[in-house]
Amino acid sequence: MIWRSLRFVPQRLNTCESLPVWNSVVAATRRSLSATSISQGEENQSAFLGRRWKDTAETVIIGGGCIGVSLAYHLAKAGMKDVVLLEKSELTAGSTWHAAGLTTYFHPGINLKKIHYYSIKLYEHLEEETGQAVGFHQPGSLRIASTPTRVDELKYQMTRARWHPNPQYLVEPERVQELFPLLNMNKVLAGLHNPGDGHIDPYSLTMALAAGARKYGAQLYYPAEVTGLIPQSNGTWNVVTQHGTIHAKRIVNAAGFWAREVGKLIGFPHPLIPVHHQYVVTATVPEVKALKTELPVLRDLEGSYYLRQERDGLLFGPYENQEKMKLQDSWVTDGVPPGFGKELFESDLDRIMDHVEAAMDMVPVLRNADIINIVSGPITYSPDILPMVGPHQGAQNYWVAIGFGYGIIHAGGIGKFLSDWIMSGEPPFDLIELDPNRYGKWTTTQYTAIKARESYGFNNIVGYPKEERFAGRPTERTSGLYDELKTKCSMGFHAGWEQPHWFYKPGDEIGYKPSFHRTNWFEPVRREYKQVMEKVGVIDLTPFGKFTVKGKDSINLLDHLFANTIPKVGFTNISHMLTPRGQVYAELTVSQLSPCEFLLITGSGSELHDLRWIEEVVAEGKYRVDIANVTDEIGVLGIAGPLARKVLQKLTSDDLSNTSFKFLQSRKLNIAGIPVTAIRISYTGELGWELYHKRQDTHALYCALMQAGQEEGIDNFGTYAMNALRLEKGFRAWGAEMNCDTNPLEAGLQYFIKLNKPADFFGKQALKEIKEKGLHRKLVYLTVDTANVDPEGNESVWHNGRVVGNTTSGSYSYSTNQSLAFAYVPVELSGTGQKLEVELVGNNYPATVVQEPLVLTEPTRSRKQRSATV
Repeated sequence: MIWRSLRFVPQRLNTCESLPVWNSVVAATRRSLSATSISQGEENQSAFLGRRWKDTAETVIIGGGCIGVSLAYHLAKAGMKDVVLLEKSELTAGSTWHAAGLTTYFHPGINLKKIHYYSIKLYEHLEEETGQAVGFHQPGSLRIASTPTRVDELKYQMTRARWHPNPQYLVEPERVQELFPLLNMNKVLAGLHNPGDGHIDPYSLTMALAAGARKYGAQLYYPAEVTGLIPQSNGTWNVVTQHGTIHAKRIVNAAGFWAREVGKLIGFPHPLIPVHHQYVVTATVPEVKALKTELPVLRDLEGSYYLRQERDGLLFGPYENQEKMKLQDSWVTDGVPPGFGKELFESDLDRIMDHVEAAMDMVPVLRNADIINIVSGPITYSPDILPMVGPHQGAQNYWVAIGFGYGIIHAGGIGKFLSDWIMSGEPPFDLIELDPNRYGKWTTTQYTAIKARESYGFNNIVGYPKEERFAGRPTERTSGLYDELKTKCSMGFHAGWEQPHWFYKPGDEIGYKPSFHRTNWFEPVRREYKQVMEKVGVIDLTPFGKFTVKGKDSINLLDHLFANTIPKVGFTNISHMLTPRGQVYAELTVSQLSPCEFLLITGSGSELHDLRWIEEVVAEGKYRVDIANVTDEIGVLGIAGPLARKVLQKLTSDDLSNTSFKFLQSRKLNIAGIPVTAIRISYTGELGWELYHKRQDTHALYCALMQAGQEEGIDNFGTYAMNALRLEKGFRAWGAEMNCDTNPLEAGLQYFIKLNKPADFFGKQALKEIKEKGLHRKLVYLTVDTANVDPEGNESVWHNGRVVGNTTSGSYSYSTNQSLAFAYVPVELSGTGQKLEVELVGNNYPATVVQEPLVLTEPTRSRKQRSATV
């Protein structure tokens, strides 16, 4: 058996119960004498806990791992005077101390690249700043592609990275071998090289951050277990410990695998679960010892493992598949054992055998290496593997920084990101993918376990555009159409909801077939596009977030929240909530149904993100309003197309003519005897209505519409077709063309921003200053001459051989038979007719700035037609 050539040679240890095996074997080999003296100093600090106790604090951070300590360091450095960190046992206890310490500039996301970038730059000078060694090695890293699909993936990731400062290069096999001469090159087709990547000693890093935090005035208390969190009527907190109670303006849960226990103190069972992560450390490998330079960190994507040099040996860590990997689910059901801190789980080599064989095939010197240690420790996962970072909806001044599967590389950047947000009142850039409010009551313990298992097992799965993952689905969030439609379409997952992406017809290649090029949904989406443009289609929009706002202060509240004017009774508009510095925090549809009674609609992924902001403003301003989240109670069907009115009119006695029911009007009426709130609006840009109704009536309403529309050829359409339709009409999307990284002026949203309205809405003054100074970049509308591939968003835009911007979203235009994209570019390159290039999967395609929209909206077409006949 191949495993037998990789021998386990137990290291003779001189240890005691308080010193874990890993500390004595591996971490000790990386620490300098100065780092050891830090450890002794830290122990002495805790002896003075009682003498230095503070009764009040601006911010109390719960958890002394690298994340919590980094936040304490950054807040104190930024000038916050009263920062207190509470750790239940000792610093680094939990997941930090046994981490492999990998650091990388790479991330497939957008702004998480900024987090990684900041972390590495911080770690490069932290020793100089604090005087404490951090054990930072920067030999670079290599991601290996050994299949053609993996090569496409690396090309896809390159175009998403070029417009960021993170150093990243696609390299040929010859360069891969130069960088990592111990590789078996038989399967290597390409590599992704990140110079500056590497690894750091987690213990030393945390202690250096702790030294910095104290240097700037933060207080770090341990052992100081939090036993109670008591909210006060003014939004502050009493934090109860065995040493006394601290009155805090805000609290931050950074408690690692204890985060659920902390959350439960206030009724928030955060969706987190510990995963058993194993890695192996070898003794000296002669071929490694003979090298003149340190090997880059290797990530074999097909083998699903990382491998790096550890002194003169190797450290190898796999991500097991979801069938074999192990969850510590008892900690979710029964709680974390009270004494667990710097302990490890029992290792299980059988679980990682497939990865071991793959690693020995790729790095043959591993075959004869002796193992000196096997580490199996808890790493906390959220359902989608991403951490939960920011203020939490449902409790004032309760923040979280939890669920870090990769806490070492995130620690520096997240500490800075949260510090900036806390100090300035708004996030420095958009990280909605980390928003803790992306989860809701639908995120059950069972769902969390199933998804965490999937996410861990899919650590190195191919990262396709439009990715779908199917474990744990469906949740309780299914509309009344799910059973009707689930076999007729490809479903997408949106904040717990199932929503049709595209529909099947006889002869179609059905199912989820991801690709970096056009795939099986391309022609069916064309069919649905034509359905809406020429006839009439129905779409399930139930996943929208929906809130009602009522009360005597409702108009004043919304006038302060939104940059647009408040619609009159019976009318609807598109409104934006801006941050104090004038960035776009959210886009909502606002309808005033009756005097001082409003219905607010937002996207599915923004539900609790937007609600938290509104509730915070209400609490701070003491507005007398009632806000209800009715997302789960209300279903939504959209009907759109030139024959939409004809179909609807068959089902109601109300006059739906253009003179009676105008664009952007809202009205309560009966459709087939079912009470609905009908809003004449459609994200398709065609004649259409959104029909809001009790969720239990969705199926009956759908059946009535489909039956009434038989003569008109009514049919279903999904979100892919809707995206193509909205792009052709030039409609922006929140999270793409606009978010906390953009202001509404550069996004082309001037029509919705009323700088002259009397109310002093959030961001008003900042926008006036932005307008006065002038813009540096603008959103442009591009046609792209491509070949079997279309823009998705976040691709690099080129001009004269250099990257000048990025796309935000894209699609194929079925009306003009070409690709279409929005992109941000410098103002001087934003003129109509400007020639640019868009990089897609390794190729640069010609692009042209064109006047928007490609297709006029139905209201505009109708208005022009009426004017022509006058």
